[in-house]
Amino acid sequence: MRITTWAEYGVICALHLAKRTELGPVNGREIARIERLPGDYVEQILLRLRRAGVITSTRGARGGYVLARPAAEVSIRDVIHASELETFDLHCVSHPVEEDRCSASHNCSIRPVWVMLQQKIDDVLQSVTLADLLHDESTVRRRVGLPNVDPARAKPGLPILETV
Repeated sequence: MRITTWAEYGVICALHLAKRTELGPVNGREIARIERLPGDYVEQILLRLRRAGVITSTRGARGGYVLARPAAEVSIRDVIHASELETFDLHCVSHPVEEDRCSASHNCSIRPVWVMLQQKIDDVLQSVTLADLLHDESTVRRRVGLPNVDPARAKPGLPILETV
């Protein structure tokens, strides 16, 4: 699975709104500025999140975007699905190698593995909410079942992939 820019920026934008729930609406330009993201991307992502019902918008001088539900009720799957339109691309469905070979009527021993992987990914993403991500990294690692990493012993690369 590859996390796209759309998905990552979508989570960053939604998390930004979760962090400022008590402050009221914020416009897309402000989110882009604070999070150091491209404004055009942010506006498009916010539109997708609004259409999916993850956030709501208010017009006017004091308008902007807010979460449509409490952060504890918005899963990361909700955000990624709204931002990216899918959480996992079943390549045999979206880009079949060969029409006959990849059709649902064809017996394919590989397809169940991809379907199972899609379900597992969706289950994990559904189990983590924006409220979970309001904590520091070590707390989030513990909540999702990953061991903490000692920064002094961490190898270069993504710390989330490190194991102890």
